[in-house]
Amino acid sequence: MEYLSSPEENQGTPGKILCCQCGTLIDPNPANMCVPCIRTQVDITADIPKQGTLAACKGCERYFQPPGQWVKCALESRELLGLCLKRLKGLNKVRLVDAGFIWTEPHSKRIKVKLTVQAEVMGGAVLQQVFTVEYTIVSQMCDGCHRAEAKDYWKTLVQVRQKADHKKTLYYLEQLILKYKAHKNTNGVKPHHDGLDFYYGNEQNARKMVEFLTQMLPCRYQHSKKLISHDTHNNTYNYKFTYSVELVPICKDSVICLPKSFAHQLGGIGQICVVHRVTNFVHIIDPNTAQVAEINATQFWRYPFGTLCSCKNLTEFVVMEVETISNRTKFKGQGSISAKHTSADVYVVKSNAMGENPVHCRSHLGHLLSPGDTVLGFDMGNTNVNDPNFEKMKPESIPDIILVKKVYPDQKQKRRWKLKHFLPKHDTESVNRDYEDFLQDLEEDPAYREAVNIYKNVNVNVESTTTDDEGDAPKISLQEMLDDLAISEAEAEVDAAEWEDMDDE
Repeated sequence: MEYLSSPEENQGTPGKILCCQCGTLIDPNPANMCVPCIRTQVDITADIPKQGTLAACKGCERYFQPPGQWVKCALESRELLGLCLKRLKGLNKVRLVDAGFIWTEPHSKRIKVKLTVQAEVMGGAVLQQVFTVEYTIVSQMCDGCHRAEAKDYWKTLVQVRQKADHKKTLYYLEQLILKYKAHKNTNGVKPHHDGLDFYYGNEQNARKMVEFLTQMLPCRYQHSKKLISHDTHNNTYNYKFTYSVELVPICKDSVICLPKSFAHQLGGIGQICVVHRVTNFVHIIDPNTAQVAEINATQFWRYPFGTLCSCKNLTEFVVMEVETISNRTKFKGQGSISAKHTSADVYVVKSNAMGENPVHCRSHLGHLLSPGDTVLGFDMGNTNVNDPNFEKMKPESIPDIILVKKVYPDQKQKRRWKLKHFLPKHDTESVNRDYEDFLQDLEEDPAYREAVNIYKNVNVNVESTTTDDEGDAPKISLQEMLDDLAISEAEAEVDAAEWEDMDDE
């Protein structure tokens, strides 16, 4: 005997219906159809393409994102997935539930994305579907790589010039650019006989280089532009821009003569001074009193002055006697006195005239000089100087000799350190002499080499460069040197091709 359940007992369990297409027993839904039958009738991914293309640059490995942007994306990254989804049309008509990559070979030029979407069909029924979209990577050069391959293409030019006989400041500028990687956006760098030319694809990168130069060295610049083409239909202009940067024509170890009014503004410093460092300021020192001062670019161009003698025209002297001055005269309003230098009365004789009487001079190198040392100086008594500021000075206030720097006999040797360069090497006598003077300046002045990356030279044995008769020649300690390491063989080959070590023999 069968018993029928009461209606109250059947209220908790929903009833079943038959599919109108295949007759399968299913739960009730607005379409009155099973899921397989709904998929045969409706395809919610019909408006979404199953294949697509992505433009990638071989040079910089970036992907093109319309309308004109190139973005850096790693394989199977969130950025690349977002770029793939943006390239799909019709994705806004459905609801995206999930998206992910299907692994493919990196060299196959194919990217597969698995998508899960939902959409309402047939009276409110929600259908979920999974499908795959395959992207083909098409090689296309970006604007930056295309201009770099063109070699001679540029839109903005930065000309760096210095009207000086010596290239110490330009060598120092090269090391600053390498340390801060200020040349990474350049299309090319060409050396000039009195400076450097930097080529850029846009004006923004050129402005960054000009700002870098004004922060690191005392200089001034001028800006100009030239019209290349003009489209009258859309009113667009194509210009080429040029920035002319002029460095102060003063180098380290130069003898200068300041205007009298400007010397008074610097704390009553003497008019004839020696330049002992050129960084973002021109650092000068009075050889008579060891008083120091700093001159910025604005002050130099407001009170311009030239050099009486450059480091190439110095004469070699031999020290006969040194008398240190202990009592320094001070006056009201005087500038700062260098604590690293000592004033002294020095008697010297020219190296090629040892039989003559010694000549007296006052120098700021009293802490370095001893009888028998060799120094470089400027013989003002036997030199014809053409300078308007120098001609206005009284004859009794002009010294006979100005000592500039001490000469170390064993300083020029095979060094255990080296520098990196991005400019080609030119083996000429003047260039090699200028570069050797720059290396000696780095060894003598620790403050001067703070902004320079110095690397260990693995090709030179430390024991072979260390001898007992080195004397007091200045050296660079191993703590100040960086390790020049190559992570892989490919990077080592690129590093060897890109950098040229001028000091390797």
